Amino acid sequence: MSRTDAVELLTTADYAAGARARLEPAVWDFLEGGAGGERTLAANLRAFEETRLRPRVLSGLARHDTEVTVLGRTWALPLGVAPLAYHTLAHPEGEVATARAAGAAGVPLVVSTFAGRTFEDIAAAATGPVWLQVYCFRDRDTTRRLIERAARAGFEALVLTVDAPRLGRRLRDLRNGFRLPPGVEPANLTGTGYDSPMRHALAAFDPELAWPVIEWLRSVSPLPLLVKGVLGAPDARRALAAGVDGIVVSNHGGRQLDGVPATLEVLPEITAEVAGACPVLLDGGVRRGVDVLAALALGGDAVLLGRPVLHGLAVAGERGVSRILDIVADELTEAMALTGTASPAAASPELVRPPGPIPIPVTPPPALRPPDGGGLRMEDLHSSLADPLLDTMNFLNEITQRYPEAVSFAPGRPYDGFFDNETIFPHIHRYLDHLETSGATREQLRAALYQYGPTSGQIRDLIADSLRKDEGMDVPPESIVVTVGAQEAMLLAVRALIAGPQDALLVSSPCYVGITGAARLLDVVPTPVEEAEDGFRCADLAAAVAAERARGRRPRAFYVVPDHSNPTGATMPLHTRRELLDLAEREDILILEDSPYRLVSPGERLPTLKALDRRRRVVHLGSFSKTLFPGARVGFAIADQPVRGGGLLADELAKIKSMVTVNTSSLSQAVVAGMLLSAGGRAADLAGEAAAHYGASMRVMLKCLRECFSDELGIRWNEPSGGFFLTLRVPFVADAAALKRSAEEFGVIWTPMSYFYPQGGGTHSIRLSISYLTHDQIAEGAARLARFAKAQIPT
Repeated sequence: MSRTDAVELLTTADYAAGARARLEPAVWDFLEGGAGGERTLAANLRAFEETRLRPRVLSGLARHDTEVTVLGRTWALPLGVAPLAYHTLAHPEGEVATARAAGAAGVPLVVSTFAGRTFEDIAAAATGPVWLQVYCFRDRDTTRRLIERAARAGFEALVLTVDAPRLGRRLRDLRNGFRLPPGVEPANLTGTGYDSPMRHALAAFDPELAWPVIEWLRSVSPLPLLVKGVLGAPDARRALAAGVDGIVVSNHGGRQLDGVPATLEVLPEITAEVAGACPVLLDGGVRRGVDVLAALALGGDAVLLGRPVLHGLAVAGERGVSRILDIVADELTEAMALTGTASPAAASPELVRPPGPIPIPVTPPPALRPPDGGGLRMEDLHSSLADPLLDTMNFLNEITQRYPEAVSFAPGRPYDGFFDNETIFPHIHRYLDHLETSGATREQLRAALYQYGPTSGQIRDLIADSLRKDEGMDVPPESIVVTVGAQEAMLLAVRALIAGPQDALLVSSPCYVGITGAARLLDVVPTPVEEAEDGFRCADLAAAVAAERARGRRPRAFYVVPDHSNPTGATMPLHTRRELLDLAEREDILILEDSPYRLVSPGERLPTLKALDRRRRVVHLGSFSKTLFPGARVGFAIADQPVRGGGLLADELAKIKSMVTVNTSSLSQAVVAGMLLSAGGRAADLAGEAAAHYGASMRVMLKCLRECFSDELGIRWNEPSGGFFLTLRVPFVADAAALKRSAEEFGVIWTPMSYFYPQGGGTHSIRLSISYLTHDQIAEGAARLARFAKAQIPT
């Protein structure tokens, strides 16, 4: 390429014209025609061409950071080189030249299975990440050997093309009768039976490809796995459930359908569904830096650049590819400057001003009332409201109300027998007397009951005193936020700590539905850390943290119930608690400790994680609902972590609370405060009777299970030492249909454990709660449960 050429070729369109002039017409048509056909390519180009970005002025930004982190590697630009077959058609060095240019630009190269150069040669030339685009052949051994060969060469990830078995018709090639020129061949398929250059279509690929292929690929290789070819939220949801590490929005295998969607059109619905659970890349139609920014604004993490790379390769080999990447990088930086965008993460849908066919969000907001006058439509509301998770409690309540004569092991409510209406008023008076003795004026006493009160709470000093006496937690009152039950504390903590899609919330699974529900309302997809048969293991959390970082995400917090957990009833041993705190420090994550069942469980208590915490790694979520007064709905969060440039994390939680509930009921706080004062601050003394009752109820439950279930039924259960819950493992599917049958035909209600698994599981387990029932009811319920279980097991 001469100096004159370098001056004249200023855009990717210039390089396209130059490549067309240099290549044989049939070769040009093959490279330019599009794997999904002309319609697909035209739709992608038109979508970008019709998208407009909003300029912003006076942004005050002196520099613009273009770096992104994907699967644990930092890219200099939010783009990689897309997988394209036969680079050797454009230049003799083929993918080797492309790899050198991509590495120099600091971006990854996705290598096609049908590359014209060997994996080993490409990897040797690369200085940046190299991924393998995988096709699933009819002969799985061929696919496996290719993956193993790429891994040995140093490839870092796999990109499974999931729409390949249904390729579009390449009309240009059909008209030209195109055949690959001599010497151009799939260099990595020699001797496989698939090395005939034009057989990479229906005859070569597995036509029965289905979602279980993800599990098979996992068994073949530990490399991160992305799926390429997703074009809608339902498939994105399936991909997440299958455990993929990334999604590539692509229609290159696009069917020749009228109105096939452009990748940019479907990107918003896919990124909304994924909600940061894994990287989302876009492949198809990217030609300019402004296209890259548009994709980022609509939720993408990066794009893959395809044909322009081949155009640069055809014009000037490695230098041409480098120049293409420079052009796109310069255009991207300029677009970021003009739109006031500091970094890829700062790009938002507000940047995009669609003229017509590309709406933001995916469909224009409809009128609040449909034409038929039938009220709001579900699709008009937040997507979490369609999640079955949010129906869990309502469904259980409905079942309980529908069958009032049934014995219900479902509610985790405290036993009613401990509460006396007449004691509420003395507790309020005791608190007022305490304030008056402390010097409060008459006006201050009135405000303590009738006014909103401080957002952080007005009884923080009493809670801190109680925690010191009962739990050995020496925390300052200012580190406490009084909340509307522990549920609000969860919401505040998740909102504060999960700053964006790149942040990961990990949860011990199975877990309490309250944390997953709160996360879902905030568009956070929690990452489950599966518990083993014998309970939580730190090694599993460490592996989950590493996997999140490999996906380019930042693990922020881990939620766990260490004592008599809901739903399993398990308790974390002391040595595991210490190990978990060390892990949190080492991995720089926080622990959200939720422990509402400690004081209502008999026997000696292990120290809380917060009591053992010497490095402020634990945010403790507490509640008086189980111990003192369920209806008061008084909980709290201990958040003593310092925030740079501010005070404590508790102060930030209070800011959020001020926009959610404003404050916790002053009257409820007064009752709880009076109860604490009545026991000299020792809530454990007030909960002593309850602990003895629940302990006896658990022993009755375990005794009845041993009497009612014989070994040959194959039903097993754990034996918690306290708390409200235990788990039965059963040899039948314990779903909503089985629960309805159990209530209707056998008069016993329980909770399917599947409700407590964020991403599936627990189909053969049920949760039993002993907290709300008398001993006689437990015995009768166990007998009914045994009759139901026996009816489910084939003889």
